[in-house]
Parts: sequence; C-alpha cells; structure tokens
Amino acid sequence: MVKGTTPLKKTGVFIVEDHPIFRDGLSQLINTEDDLEVCGHAESVHEALSQLSQDRPDIMIVDIMLKDSSGFDLIGRVNKKYRNIPVLVLSMYDDPLFVERILKAGARGYVAKRETTDRVIEAIRHVLKGGTYLSGSLIENVLYRCIQSGRGDSALEGLTEREFQVLNLIGRGFDNKAIAEVMEVNSRTVSSYRERIKNKLMLKNSAELNMFAIKSMEGERTKQP
Repeated sequence: MVKGTTPLKKTGVFIVEDHPIFRDGLSQLINTEDDLEVCGHAESVHEALSQLSQDRPDIMIVDIMLKDSSGFDLIGRVNKKYRNIPVLVLSMYDDPLFVERILKAGARGYVAKRETTDRVIEAIRHVLKGGTYLSGSLIENVLYRCIQSGRGDSALEGLTEREFQVLNLIGRGFDNKAIAEVMEVNSRTVSSYRERIKNKLMLKNSAELNMFAIKSMEGERTKQP
C-alpha cells in the first residue's frame, strides 16, 4: 500500500452456520480474498438477529439447518427488517422444490455444499452485484421442476410458505410449543397450520403428518456431517 493512502474497505460477509469446522473453513476461504472479509458469524437465528443490528454486513451466508430454528425463519426476518442485506443459502439439501421455496422466501442465491470453493466465491460476488445465483447442478433441476409443476406432480406445491415452514420444523422434531416460539405465533395458530397441512396432503391424523414430515427431512439429516 502506498504511504498515506487509505486502504479499501472490504465487503463484510456474515456467516450463519452451526457446524464449527465448516464455518471456520468457509471463513478462511473468504478471508483470503482481497476484497472480502468475514465480519461476524452465528450458530442460530437468535444469535444472528442480535448481532445484525451491530455488524450490518453487506451479505449473509445462511445454512438452512440451524440449532434453534430453520433458515427459512431467518431469511424472512432479514428480508423484513434488513432488506438491503442479501441472503445466500449454502446447504447440503438440494431438492428442487426445497430450493424453489428458499428463493420464494427471499434468498438471493442457493449453493450446494458439495460445490467447489470457487463456486462459493462466485456466488457471493454475483449476489453482491444484484443478481440471483444458483450453482450449475441446481439450475437444471429447478428449471425441470418448474416445467413439471404445471402437471401437479407434487402435493407440497399447494402449501403456503408458512405451512411449508411448519412442515419443515415438524420434520426436525419441533413440537407445537417450539414451533410457536420460532414463528412468533401462539400454539392455536400452529394447530391451525397443522390441520391445513393435513388436509392439503390428504393425511388422516397427526401421526401420519409427523411421519410425512420426518420422511421429507431424511435427505437433509443423512447428508449432514
């Protein structure tokens, strides 16, 4: 750096990831870039929201599976309160319907964790420029699902974003009280969501709903390190 000049301000990246090894590796990757730096990190939705008011990063990288909640919840809250902070999702889960839901929830990009490190940096830069990013392997699958969607190939398509979030949390073992706390509603509202989900998915009772939700999350749990 030339003497007397002011160093360029780096772009701040905030990471929300509850696996320390992966989080540390991602931080090291980002910090090797001349124009990027990790300005903060969190393991949970609550921790992330409490830090955002102080850190105010330029972009957030969020995993969907978190300790206290779902990345769905965090994306919605960030878009509501910090609309100028784009969210890039980095997850093991790559089901096309799941990816589509994430984008509808307000994420500006989605990268599968199995992608190369270059893809992650590429995604960060693309989103920072105002674009929407999907890693190569996901683009084809999501486009194919969009083409197929008009044929009614998935009962899950009829769920609203909030209903889909409830199903996601049920699959992770959250009871009505815990779901109510995460979504900031009362237990009666959660019960109403459960009834609507059962009706839309043509499930007979709560046991079938729980089984369906757990099965829908099996892919995510088996892929987690």
